[in-house]
Amino acid sequence: MASFDTKKAAEIHRELHSHLPSEPALRVKALESLMVEKGLTTNEAINTWVEAYSEEIGPKRGAQVVARAWNDPAFKERLLSDAAKAIEEFGFEGNATGHLKVVENTAEVHNLVVCTLCSCYPFSILGIAPNWYKTAAYRSRAVRDPRGVLAEFGVSLAPDTQIHVWDSTAELRYLVLPQRPVGTERLGEDELAKRVTRNSMIGTDRDLCAQPAGQS
Repeated sequence: MASFDTKKAAEIHRELHSHLPSEPALRVKALESLMVEKGLTTNEAINTWVEAYSEEIGPKRGAQVVARAWNDPAFKERLLSDAAKAIEEFGFEGNATGHLKVVENTAEVHNLVVCTLCSCYPFSILGIAPNWYKTAAYRSRAVRDPRGVLAEFGVSLAPDTQIHVWDSTAELRYLVLPQRPVGTERLGEDELAKRVTRNSMIGTDRDLCAQPAGQS
C-alpha cells in the first residue's frame, strides 16, 4: 500500500499555491474577463489604462508638481494655499484632486499621510496606491505609532522632530511636499522631478538623495 507523507504533501501544497495569484488578484481577473466577454471593454484598453496610471498619470505627475514648487517660490505659495487650484496649471485636475491639500516637510516637521477608513488617495497625480497603503496594519499603526512605522520604511527622525499624521478622506486628500535635496540648487524642473519618489509624497520617505536612483 502506498504511504502518505503529510509533511511532503504540505510542502507540495505550499509550492503550488505560491505560484497562484492572490485572492484579490483572482477577483480582478475574473471581473476583467467578464467585462471583456460582455463587450464593455477590451484587454488592450485595460492594459493601456494600467500603463497610463502606473507610468504617466502616476507619480511622475506629482513629481512635476513638487519640482516646480522647489524652483518657483510663487508657485509653492499658491500650492500650499490652494493646491487644487495650483495644479490646474499642469492640467492635472480631477475628482481625486478636487479637494487636495499640500503639507510641507521642514527640518522640524515631518508629515505622513494615511486613510484610516479605506484607501482614499490622490491617484490622478500619484497613480495607483501601493498595496501597503491599503493594508489595515498601515492604516491603524500610522496613527498609533507613526514613528515606528516610519522607522520600518527607513526614515529615522530626531526625537524632537514633530510628526503630523494626515487622514485622507473622499472629501479631502493630502500630498506631502518633501524637502528639497541639498546640492540641487542649479537643477531645472525635469532633473529635480527625477529626485522625487512616490513615497516621499506620501511621507514614508524623507531624505531624497541629490542624484537620481542608480547614479553616483
